[in-house]
Amino acid sequence: MVTLQQIKPLEIEAESFRIIEREFAGQTGCLISDYSLEEFAIVRRVIHATGDFGFAANLRFHSQAIAAGLAAIRAGKNVLTDVNMAAAGISRSFLGKFGGQVICRVGEPEVAARASQLGLTRSETALALAGDDNVGIVAIGNAPTALLAVMELIAAGKIRPDLVVGVPVGFVNAAESKELLAQKDYPFITALGRKGGSPVAVAIVNALLRLA
Repeated sequence: MVTLQQIKPLEIEAESFRIIEREFAGQTGCLISDYSLEEFAIVRRVIHATGDFGFAANLRFHSQAIAAGLAAIRAGKNVLTDVNMAAAGISRSFLGKFGGQVICRVGEPEVAARASQLGLTRSETALALAGDDNVGIVAIGNAPTALLAVMELIAAGKIRPDLVVGVPVGFVNAAESKELLAQKDYPFITALGRKGGSPVAVAIVNALLRLA
């Protein structure tokens, strides 16, 4: 017989976090103290969003990633995403308190036309058009091509985000694109391997917003 916990709606997240913390060592083989407080806040929210303790081993943080992300948020810079799903999940109210906006241009007619003309995906085309959008954080959760495009745009000096959150999911170039990101000297947060997705990107950005 299934027994459900009787928890008030506003307490569900807090109780979920308590369960994650209680089970963390047994599920992951890691200790909470292996992470900084800020890193664990991000790891915990990713596990909460996915139900997958495996991300504790997969997530990688550049040494300046969290500081750079928080500085970008507090400076009122924008968050650029590769797909509307990620844009919909990021807390606009938290970001708006600092003056920033969530930007996703993938659905714009101009993007579709240019992508067709150039033989590119809409995600990577949309990112290429965002160089003047006061971007502080780029959050890629869906398309490996978009993450590869971001790295190329940064190398060419066409976009200068403070932080790249690169966690695309999939079997074609997802793991490879994140391995490349993990070798960069600019701030990044990534999840090695095939696992990832827009919910992971959203969880990382929302954790940063709450830390800010």
